[in-house]
Amino acid sequence: MRVVDVAIVGAGFAGLAMAGALRRAGRDDIVVLERADDVGGTWRDNTYPGVACDVPAHLYSLAAHPHAGWSRTFAPGQEIQTYLRGVAAREGLGDRLRLRTPLLGAQWDAAGSVWRLDTGAEPVVARSLVLACGRLTEPHVPGIPGLESFDGPIFHTARWDHSVDLTGTRVAVVGTGASAVQLVPELARRGARVTLFQRTPAWIVPRGGGDIADVDRDHLDAHPGDLARLRADLYAEGEQRYASRSGDAAASAAARATALDHLHAQVADPALRAVLTPDYAFGCKRVLLSDAFYPAVASDAVTLEPTALAAVDGPMLTAARGERYEADVLVLATGFASAQQPYADLVRGEEVTLAEHWSEGMTSFGSTVVAGFPNLFVLNGPNASLGHNSAVLMAEEQAAYVVRALCERDRRPEPVLRVRPEAEAAYTDEIAAAAASTPWLTGGCRNWYVDDRSGRLTLLWPGTVQAFRERLAGTDGSEFEPVHTPVIESTPTHPHA
Repeated sequence: MRVVDVAIVGAGFAGLAMAGALRRAGRDDIVVLERADDVGGTWRDNTYPGVACDVPAHLYSLAAHPHAGWSRTFAPGQEIQTYLRGVAAREGLGDRLRLRTPLLGAQWDAAGSVWRLDTGAEPVVARSLVLACGRLTEPHVPGIPGLESFDGPIFHTARWDHSVDLTGTRVAVVGTGASAVQLVPELARRGARVTLFQRTPAWIVPRGGGDIADVDRDHLDAHPGDLARLRADLYAEGEQRYASRSGDAAASAAARATALDHLHAQVADPALRAVLTPDYAFGCKRVLLSDAFYPAVASDAVTLEPTALAAVDGPMLTAARGERYEADVLVLATGFASAQQPYADLVRGEEVTLAEHWSEGMTSFGSTVVAGFPNLFVLNGPNASLGHNSAVLMAEEQAAYVVRALCERDRRPEPVLRVRPEAEAAYTDEIAAAAASTPWLTGGCRNWYVDDRSGRLTLLWPGTVQAFRERLAGTDGSEFEPVHTPVIESTPTHPHA
């Protein structure tokens, strides 16, 4: 049995940020549990052709580990994975990092005031538990009738099968989200004949960027101050995008015009432009960046089917409007189980599991702590995602909050932090009020930010990164149940007669 102060589940960006924050605070009694055989999270799992980040690389990195060596403005996935391996090495995690160690169950032990973790091997006992499992980990496979009958290779973008040679094959891609927008141009470039099933078109804006010259990389490496200023500039640009994503009338209109100009510049056919034009508010769904997607869809290499895949019968695919296509390979670019976190069934608090507590959508205080789950912290969970800036920034703010909370825990006679249900309810109402008039709830689209069970915004933080930073920095510990010091009654004294 391994007994530690803090157990962290997940070794992606959030888990490594948490481990680093704890170690810099002098808290070395930690373990990081990772179910896979390497660190990296989504950047380890997603290896499809063309995979890259849509946040500028110099901002999509940890503040404690700036990196001057990015090869492109928007880093390829493999490069991000290599960066995270370097972060783990520089943090010196050593035997604190346990690979191939999945979390099979976590139970709060009230008698011992600890979390007991089942890993299938050596049990772990931790005074505090941090879930840094990510929200883009479990592929969503839609319930399409006959899907299992497809007689060729079929796989999700997050589980890419590199043994399949796609050259000259008929590849059907289901979905037009962020992964598909990166994948389809690469498939066309590799000589595949692509049928793209589009349930809903996306708002797409120019990507820009490109290769970073060696001389520029060398300069940033030699001048860390310039690297810091570049990061600050990119952060400020991201914060400015919040207005257009969240429904500000002028900013949204300007961004929408930019997207439509981009579409008109790259697609000459008016009929094709029409089916590629969204009919919902800008920002309602994730805004995508690409300079290659529209030209690929407009080329002879791609056939755009403007409705969803409705049925599969062997190699024959039927669209919702009745059109039929044959395919040799079927690729599901259908996203992830994001609103319902897959680890929630595994974690049992004082009375119920996280899945039961979140049966109508995720709730929390500070997007990080949950009522009924003492000494538990969730990174990248409820209302901690962004649609306008780097989500890494949010994980770093959460990690800083966790460190402060642990200091509060250590000051208590009973080292247990229990979130007041009233504090969680008030924070949930705060989120709802901030989100009520945004495109995410009123924009006329279905998006993965909203939990269908309740209609609440449960993934996105409805504000800027600065607002989130200030919200967490302004906490004072009153979100936790107060410590009740027992009252010791004194024996009354009686004067002598």
